[in-house]
Amino acid sequence: MNSRPRENILVIKLSALGDFIMCFAAFAAIRCHHPHAKITLLTTKSFTAMAEKSGWFDEIIIDTRPKFFDIPGWLKLRAQLRSKNFTRVYDLQTNDRTNFYFRLFFPGPYPEWAGKAFGATFRHHGAGREKLHAWDMRREQLRIAGIAETPFPDLTWLDADIARYNLAEKFVLICAGAAPTRPKKRWPPSHYAKLCEYLLSQNLMPVLIGADAEKEINTEIKSTTPGVIDLTGQTNLFDIAALARRAAGAVGNDTGPMHLIAAAGCPSMSLFSNDSLPSHSRPLGPRTAFLQRDNLADLGPDEVIPAILLR
Repeated sequence: MNSRPRENILVIKLSALGDFIMCFAAFAAIRCHHPHAKITLLTTKSFTAMAEKSGWFDEIIIDTRPKFFDIPGWLKLRAQLRSKNFTRVYDLQTNDRTNFYFRLFFPGPYPEWAGKAFGATFRHHGAGREKLHAWDMRREQLRIAGIAETPFPDLTWLDADIARYNLAEKFVLICAGAAPTRPKKRWPPSHYAKLCEYLLSQNLMPVLIGADAEKEINTEIKSTTPGVIDLTGQTNLFDIAALARRAAGAVGNDTGPMHLIAAAGCPSMSLFSNDSLPSHSRPLGPRTAFLQRDNLADLGPDEVIPAILLR
């Protein structure tokens, strides 16, 4: 009989959507490496549904992310983490906040810690790590902690019934939005309209997706290309993955949904400005590509259209 106590693992990944998607391989590899462990994910509310459905985690803790001077909030989080008696922590966020979470275990006992924090058992640090793609960064981090393989995981659980949208057999997903605080990451709506006109001429239905924050942009595109289908605010993450599995292709900015679309296997073209680095954050999947200009307004539809990936 195996008398060893059950491993009790904490995985930390708080945000953002694209970064969370790029940790799917790491999540799956941790579960594979610790098949009998209890694995808890510390994350934010936005990702609980995906985390629960994935099968990679036994418990989800929602991080309220206390502000710097929120002493009661910090004490509550500290008590919560210490009470779980974690044997190992994989910090996949590795920012100043989660480095500080390591200090919440003072004065001990400390769990084994795989991350960037000073004093970590399996410390992954140095200037070189910041030059890696986020996916490769996590692979290297896990390798230091003893997990040699980080293959692309099975994502068949990430699906939904999309019959209610009544889409044409051949359609292309369009992600024209990006973080409201980073407008330089957006290809102009007028350029997207030209792209949509071309797709319609090829009997490909353009389907606009995005959250409510993208409503104005997508409305502008649709107003000049009436044949476009606008699903703004009508899709959750499972719906987007399901649409991606059935789409002929996708074109979008450097935004979280493009990571999900690419990971679901959809041929994907991402458009980058100088506001972000494709070498660090381009979407990954079976068929992906990107185009980049310092100013996305200078990237014409005539350059994007021939580069679109379709199936």
